[in-house]
Amino acid sequence: MAALALALGLTACGGGESQDANEPSGDFPVNAKASFPDHQQLVQNADLELNVDNVGDETIPNLAVTIHTTPSPTPAGEPKSDSAFDIRVDEPNLADPNRPVWILEYRYPKLIAPGDSRKDLNKTESAGAAAAQTDTFQFGALNSGDSRRIVWRVTPVRIGAYTVHYEVAAGLYGKARAVTAGGSPVKGEFEVRIKGKPPETCVKGAAQVTTQCRKA
Repeated sequence: MAALALALGLTACGGGESQDANEPSGDFPVNAKASFPDHQQLVQNADLELNVDNVGDETIPNLAVTIHTTPSPTPAGEPKSDSAFDIRVDEPNLADPNRPVWILEYRYPKLIAPGDSRKDLNKTESAGAAAAQTDTFQFGALNSGDSRRIVWRVTPVRIGAYTVHYEVAAGLYGKARAVTAGGSPVKGEFEVRIKGKPPETCVKGAAQVTTQCRKA
């Protein structure tokens, strides 16, 4: 019995294959372009869009995007929250210091197929399975010359100024790296201010509510 327990213990402590064993090592060149509105209104949807082009000669093993949010300006040594669109509020009376700034809409993120537009997103299946890391989304292999157009639709639920950081990777474990043409990491950030005052609305046509109002 003791020998069996020892054997099982050795297997559990590393006898099996490590999770990153099948991830190739190397740099995978990509072009990336991202957009996110820098002024937003409370409870009004906004789209974070990221376009990634595989401009290298090899297939990207597993396109992954990590997102995290911090207050703006970001304090030195600010810890990351557990989720992509949360911040940490370190108050002693809080059981959970993570507080949402944006709520990710149901069935998002989604991929916009070539030739489609945002108008087609309502009938598009969700994409980007959440990885074990709660702030990372994986989108599978990306062949040389192919692109991914990814949309996260979020709803702001907390007023204030925030920085949304993103970084693109070619795998989940750090061995497959997405790089720019100059060999740098593929990352960026958005400075976003969320206001609580609702936008001005008016009624046009057949009882159609719109924010496109003209003042007399």
